[in-house]
Amino acid sequence: MSAPARETGTSSQVRLARRPAGLPVAADWTIDRAAVAAPGPDEVTVEVLYISVDPAMRAWVGGARTYREPVEVGDLVPAAGIGRVLVSRADRCPVGSVVTGDFGVRSHATVAARGLLVLGEVADQDLPSCLGVLGVPGLTAWIGLHAVAAMRSGDTVLVSGAAGAVGSVAGQLAKARGARVVGVAGGPEKCRYVVEVLGFDACVDHRSGTLGADVAAATPGGIDVYFDNVGGPVLEAALANLARGARIALCGAISQYNEAAMAGPSNYMELLVARATMTGFLVFDHADVFGRARAEISALLRAGTLHVDTHIRQGIESFPDALADLFAGNNYGKVLVRVTDTHGTAEEKS
Repeated sequence: MSAPARETGTSSQVRLARRPAGLPVAADWTIDRAAVAAPGPDEVTVEVLYISVDPAMRAWVGGARTYREPVEVGDLVPAAGIGRVLVSRADRCPVGSVVTGDFGVRSHATVAARGLLVLGEVADQDLPSCLGVLGVPGLTAWIGLHAVAAMRSGDTVLVSGAAGAVGSVAGQLAKARGARVVGVAGGPEKCRYVVEVLGFDACVDHRSGTLGADVAAATPGGIDVYFDNVGGPVLEAALANLARGARIALCGAISQYNEAAMAGPSNYMELLVARATMTGFLVFDHADVFGRARAEISALLRAGTLHVDTHIRQGIESFPDALADLFAGNNYGKVLVRVTDTHGTAEEKS
């Protein structure tokens, strides 16, 4: 790929208009245009092609303490993205190179080159994977299972958010390493998808009204590893069914992000009873194993044994709906916004 250096003019962008109360709505965001700054020394201007839409965004704009500074009202909404360098004043990022980084929800960004990962030549059809299975979600799945929970062949692994970007990969990676894998998802259709398409051994519907009993029935020997993406009642059901020496990888709590107050597990003492551990982790703290993780994931993709779905919406203006998709359970796999490509429909699943 190549592109001539050129001026970009203005950028479409999404800013926080007010802090959401519960589920985010359209009035929580402002979409406007702003001039794109010319790059200074060791900076580049990037045309953003895709933006990653993640549950953690809801926590960032809520104002509470998280692992990054909260987004203030009026600020650009932060987001990871992939783009093409249009103007460069950095030798490591030549014009035309494809890069990933924290660009925010906008169509063009002028940023420091040192914070970017240079990918070089990437086919257009492979761009979504760079933000999905080969990006942070895939790395998170691998790290949570292996670097945090020390999963072993023969373990019973419970994965919540099993049809989502991280959970779908985590369950498939666990199966590839010889685990018995049980998913948790919302509704019969998603549970069928988790078993019949992703290849999990079983899936529990968290909307069934009998969650605790269903988890117990699906894991009769207890849970050795729980990969937690949702928190709340599912976490409590997992705690109630731990095997001795169980390990919980605490990745996220999507069921709680829209609540006024986050509810902690009332039965956390089950950790003591089972002599178990629960460890929170961030993918960026494990950069030393990124190479191993990507190599294993890439091998499974080449072998055709790792199924990946991507839920794509079109255009910056679709960001509010794309974020809402995550909390409504409308997505299968990774959620992205395609930014600068004006072709295609407003929503697609690939």
